[in-house]
Amino acid sequence: MAANAPATFVFVPGAFHGGWCWARVTRELHGAGHVTFSPSQTGLADRRHLLSADITIDTFISDIENLVQSEEMDGVVLVAHSLGGRTAAGVADRIPERLAHVVFLDAVIPAPGVSAPETMSESQREARLRLAVDFDGGLSIPPPPARVFGLENPADIAWVERRMTPQPLSVERLSLTLRHGVGNGIPVTYLHCIAPRLPIIDSSAAYARSRSDWTYTQLDCGHSAMVSDPDLVAAELLAIAGRSTGD
Repeated sequence: MAANAPATFVFVPGAFHGGWCWARVTRELHGAGHVTFSPSQTGLADRRHLLSADITIDTFISDIENLVQSEEMDGVVLVAHSLGGRTAAGVADRIPERLAHVVFLDAVIPAPGVSAPETMSESQREARLRLAVDFDGGLSIPPPPARVFGLENPADIAWVERRMTPQPLSVERLSLTLRHGVGNGIPVTYLHCIAPRLPIIDSSAAYARSRSDWTYTQLDCGHSAMVSDPDLVAAELLAIAGRSTGD
């Protein structure tokens, strides 16, 4: 990518969220002249009418892969939040030649061959399944209160709770198969939100910190930083874009 060229960002939301959750960050990036895509995953947000038991983690990966391919993007800065880290890892595994950088924003780093529920305790798995069964017969998991994601501002909480949609349970059941290691040799930055920490992210953050070939940075904000602290997230992404484009 030539120096001073605008960067192309593709955003991957976490569980229960859609492309809408990145609006405050993308506004900052647009103001700096960059290009952004923030799609919702199949079955969620503006695509909630597609909710079905056939949606898997491979569906989510294909959502992003096909967007990148159909828009003929190159030099993409791929940014994933929370459970979207599994999707981003799969995209990097499939189309590394299209990506310039992967950014995990307080994201789950997947263990190859392990499904999301396998990272939980037996009691957590059972509670999650009961929740889905009671909600809609086991098709999806209803959104939790937004405070779970570290939000404190009442306006932020109301905005997120209005827009969250159920998460397809089937996405969590299949393990993620990677042909290459997580990141697949692409430059990776892990942004760890520590005020407050979200305990389920701790193991992923520890793994990221242990990777000498990755950049690990702590952010003084909560898990849903793209909502509560978009200026901080945008500043980090602009710095990454500058390094990726050679500015």
